[in-house]
Amino acid sequence: MTELLLNKRLQVFVKNRDTDERRSFIRISIELQLSSNPIHRKDLVVRLTDDTDLYFLYNLVISEEDFQSLKVQQGLLIDFTSFPQKFIDLLEQCISEQDKENPRFLLQLTSASSAFDHSPSNLNIVETNAFKHLTHLSLKLLPGSDTDIKKYLAICLSTVKEEKQQLEQKLRKTEDDLTRPLNYAQQTLSEKSRELDKLRSEWTSQTTSLSSRHIQDLSAEREQALETQARLQQQNEQLRQELESSHHRSTQQLQTKVSELDTANRELNDKKYKSDSIIRDLKAKLASLEEECQRSKQQVLSLRRENSTLDTECHEKERLLNQLQTRVAVLEQEIKDKEQLVLRTREVLEATQQQKNSVEGNVESKQVQIGKLEATVKSLSEELIKANGIIKKLQGDLKALVGKIKLKNTVTVSQEKILQETTEKLQREQLELQDAQQRLRQKEEEVTKLKEQLDATVQKLDESREVLKTNENVITWLNKQLNENQFSEKQETLGVFETPAAGLRTGSVPHSMVQFNPMSAKPPAADVSPSSLSQPSNKENGEPIGLDSKYFERRDDSIPLRGLLPSMHLNRGKTQTLFFPIYS
Repeated sequence: MTELLLNKRLQVFVKNRDTDERRSFIRISIELQLSSNPIHRKDLVVRLTDDTDLYFLYNLVISEEDFQSLKVQQGLLIDFTSFPQKFIDLLEQCISEQDKENPRFLLQLTSASSAFDHSPSNLNIVETNAFKHLTHLSLKLLPGSDTDIKKYLAICLSTVKEEKQQLEQKLRKTEDDLTRPLNYAQQTLSEKSRELDKLRSEWTSQTTSLSSRHIQDLSAEREQALETQARLQQQNEQLRQELESSHHRSTQQLQTKVSELDTANRELNDKKYKSDSIIRDLKAKLASLEEECQRSKQQVLSLRRENSTLDTECHEKERLLNQLQTRVAVLEQEIKDKEQLVLRTREVLEATQQQKNSVEGNVESKQVQIGKLEATVKSLSEELIKANGIIKKLQGDLKALVGKIKLKNTVTVSQEKILQETTEKLQREQLELQDAQQRLRQKEEEVTKLKEQLDATVQKLDESREVLKTNENVITWLNKQLNENQFSEKQETLGVFETPAAGLRTGSVPHSMVQFNPMSAKPPAADVSPSSLSQPSNKENGEPIGLDSKYFERRDDSIPLRGLLPSMHLNRGKTQTLFFPIYS
């Protein structure tokens, strides 16, 4: 099994040992051979041939084992399965750039011998850079032997014969295809030529008849034209005379108009000259006004700039003034403080002078005492040295106390801040408390209202319970009347109820048999009319048995009663609904 992957003519740079490099077109065919052996080997066959030289043949068979050695030698990074496609991609790049003057990808066929006879050759795929020539792939191809060339020529002959047979078959088909329409065309041509002859004969007869008619028509038209010409000449003369008279009148009118227009034109020209002179004066004035306007605009701009600078200066001066005023206020304060200090110093000086006078009087007495004291000073100096040590200790203690006082100050400041925050929180909470108290009052008011509503509803409930008791009494009485009525009539008329055996025996209906529906505001219409309930009468007396008709009337404030008895059913199979008035 062989699979043809590529069969194309490519431009190859052929180079021998002795000859120079030349370009030639060589056919490269790549086939993938699948052997039918149990091993299932795959071989890649690369064949180089020349269409002009049939004895030019180079073959290369690459198996999977050969490819592994080639991969190691040339540093390839692909497997044998992807190698054919990559090789074809490189050849396609060579094809795409073979028409350029300086192609980037080249195909080179080099041989070490002087001629391509029996020595192996290398097929190189080279990429040319500005720096160097990079060979992406180099395949060593062996020249075909006599048997290989014979096989190749036999294959070429067989392919040529097959192509010839195919061409002959195509020729026959085309001949058959062409002869059929040719015969059909010839037949149609002969038919069309006959039709043409007929048409020509008809056309000649028609043309002769038409030409005779045309000549007759022409003569008649000429006569008519002569008559119309004479008439037209007479009409033209009349029209010419009329036009001349009208033209003469119009010329006179136009001349009068022209004279009027000339006078108007002269007046307008005078006005124009006057207006031109006025316009020139106005233009001159306008130009001077525009110049003045531009100057005034420039002055306005300069004044605006000066104004802005003055504004900035004014702001700066105001700032300086404020600063100076603050400084003056500070200095005035300092002056007041210094005056107070001067007054104090004066008082101190007066006191010191008084002390000085007193001291001078005491000096003499003290000089006497000094002698005594000098003796004591010596003793005191020793004590002073001891006192200095004690003072130093006290100073250290003082510094420690000062540090503690500073700490206390910072703590007090922080506590003051906390106090302020807590007071603010307290105020907020008090506000929230007031809001909550207001809400509480509102809720209490709502609760009182709801209690009042509850009391009213409880009263209504009690009233409704009392009404229910009265209704139950009425219903029990009704049930007794109905049972007696049914027992007497023995179920004859329409709307008669079926009474159970227990009800007949006892003559009373249990309380559970009566059902109320107080929730339905609008009960469904009753299947049995009040008249049907009140119709059954005592045959003996001829009076209606049961309640009065007012108990069967439907009212808005009435309570519907559904299913008086569980065993009582109408003939239609529906539940009877009765309405009784509620007495408040």
